[in-house]
Amino acid sequence: MSENKKLKIAFLWHMHQPFYLNPLTNQFLLPWARLHGLKDYLDMPLTAAEFEGMKVTFNLVPSLLDQIQMYCDGYTDRHLELSRIPVRHLNIDEKKEILRTFFSAHQLNMIDPYARYRQLHRKRDSCGSDISLAVETFSTSEWRDLQVWSNLVWIDPMFRSQEPVRTFFEKGRDFTEEEKGQLLDFQIELLKKIIPTYQKLFAENRIDLSFTPYYHPILPLLVDTESAREALPLINLPANRFSHAEDARWQIRQAIEKYRSLFGKNPKGMWPSEGSVSEEVLKIFSEEGIKWVATDQDILQQSLAKSGLESRHFSPHTTYVYNHAPECRLFFRDRGLSDKIGFVYSSWETERAVNDFILNLKRIRDFLKSQLDNCVVPIILDGENAWEYYPDDGNGFLRRLYTALGSDPELEVVSMSDAADAIKPTILPEVAAGSWINHNFRIWIGHSEDNAAWDILFAARKALTDYEKGHLDADPDKLRKAWRQIYIAEGSDWCWWYGDEHQGADNEKFDLLFRLHIAEVYKLLGLAPPLILSQPLHRDRGESLVTLPESLITPQLDGVLTHYYEWSGAGHYNCLGSGGAMHRVDSIITAIYFAFDTDNFYIRLDFARRFDLVGIKNGRVVVDFKNIGQKEIPLEKGVLRDKGDYSYIFNQLLEARFERKALLRGGSGRLEFSVMLYSANESLERWPINDPIAIDLPERDQEIFWQV
Repeated sequence: MSENKKLKIAFLWHMHQPFYLNPLTNQFLLPWARLHGLKDYLDMPLTAAEFEGMKVTFNLVPSLLDQIQMYCDGYTDRHLELSRIPVRHLNIDEKKEILRTFFSAHQLNMIDPYARYRQLHRKRDSCGSDISLAVETFSTSEWRDLQVWSNLVWIDPMFRSQEPVRTFFEKGRDFTEEEKGQLLDFQIELLKKIIPTYQKLFAENRIDLSFTPYYHPILPLLVDTESAREALPLINLPANRFSHAEDARWQIRQAIEKYRSLFGKNPKGMWPSEGSVSEEVLKIFSEEGIKWVATDQDILQQSLAKSGLESRHFSPHTTYVYNHAPECRLFFRDRGLSDKIGFVYSSWETERAVNDFILNLKRIRDFLKSQLDNCVVPIILDGENAWEYYPDDGNGFLRRLYTALGSDPELEVVSMSDAADAIKPTILPEVAAGSWINHNFRIWIGHSEDNAAWDILFAARKALTDYEKGHLDADPDKLRKAWRQIYIAEGSDWCWWYGDEHQGADNEKFDLLFRLHIAEVYKLLGLAPPLILSQPLHRDRGESLVTLPESLITPQLDGVLTHYYEWSGAGHYNCLGSGGAMHRVDSIITAIYFAFDTDNFYIRLDFARRFDLVGIKNGRVVVDFKNIGQKEIPLEKGVLRDKGDYSYIFNQLLEARFERKALLRGGSGRLEFSVMLYSANESLERWPINDPIAIDLPERDQEIFWQV
């Protein structure tokens, strides 16, 4: 009876960090493999394994495991190096670097809850952009406490009852050099447990494991950069066509070999980097013995359209197989439920979030109740970056979610591999080339910076193959090392940060690492690196996503762009460019404009063209003015509402006016605000995700705007 059958749910948590090793120094340039190792890579499998009868899939990137092992073998990173230096030995430049980088954590959940860390953060901020002044104001004990806290908050709550961590959280301040050393040694010991824990839990059949191709490349672009034209026919591609299916096969084969060396068998499945697939790539996976891969449900829709099939006859909640890759099953991630965990539930109360997730699964089960034997809901997302936005690093949410799933008689959690074995696949005559982001490859190719990187990679690879042909007696070890640098440079992470899509604090460092890896190829061959490698590819766009106002303006509140220059001179926040380590494809608010005149402060919100109020229950915007309060704006089309000290209207866009004197005493001072979008009580978006937009409103008649 279908009433007694369970709906299968398959979780895949993707664990990945870029390859941060600087080939010149043999030191990791950025600390994120270590810090996420402390916060995410160990507690996640341990938590999942606590729940019997459920098998969660963890997808690991081989180059991430390499970095974890290298830390265990004594490698270090710049943050760790600066943390170990005794305070009395820190020079001025090192102190400045510490102040710039040691607060790189989510402020709401990782800085503000801890009195000492919060105090140090505010002290740094009180000096504004004057780092030299901040250096002078920090005492010896404050420097050491900052070294400790910038490491301590990354220890996952699961391990905070262990010594010496428990004592350090209780003590809070005035740490000694010896205590700091104990904490940093504890970190390494924790990292040493990660790989053995995955090995043990996998051997005990309590979790499932899959891999990604070795250095996280976009496989379809390695096979042929022309594949980008399938989704974007008019895309501007690099000058040189990169077409090396053998490199894609190497990345897959080396991942299989790594998996076998760690876990004693071949992997059954792989999450292709960024869910990127094409027909040629699926053939390679099938030929290499991979039994399943996964991508996004948008790829299913595009594949059906490519084949001339009506999507309404096909469900994303089952498995598929490409006609010419018969050994490899295809999963299509449920984007809505996956993105709710990744981007939405962090701002919800835990019980409500879990109930919403279960309710959505029940609706899917009811819809598919006549075919449950052949159904699975793939939940696939980043397994690390989302949790810092949750209270308690997501521990409470995950435990309650696993408990609810494990106790529900209508639901069961299965591994991706078990689902691939159990479900009869539907045949796809064609598969569209694309990734999980907008079913295309625009993030990694098409922008002038991306294209320059591909041409540089093309030239370095050609230089290596030409060298091999002309030096048949070349040192095999030297060639092996040179090829390794090529394969590292083929990783997706470099082009993730090139172009306009993602801006962060470390764009220049990713640019530098890419060019260093390419330059190392030439150096290993005894060739002079091209001059272009000494020049940054990334153009500094100021890194700030916030542009401040350039003039006083008084827009007309009518909910439309009344004329082209109405908001000219306003400040601007680019929601679509906020990027970071995660990327969401369904942002509703695309831009925030803000401005002021002598009496009022104005906000304008632009929305995605597809956005309307159909399906949005009780839609509303909340403007959260830090330390002042919140102003609520119901989304009622065409209605100008006057609330006394503020008014608003929503048509094509949202325009709002706030009296300056109602926001700030005297109408001047520092104003910080964020914007949140709700459907009833459900939080859909918050912008900015981290720090609020900040603007200084000058006293009346003291407005000075500097323009270049």
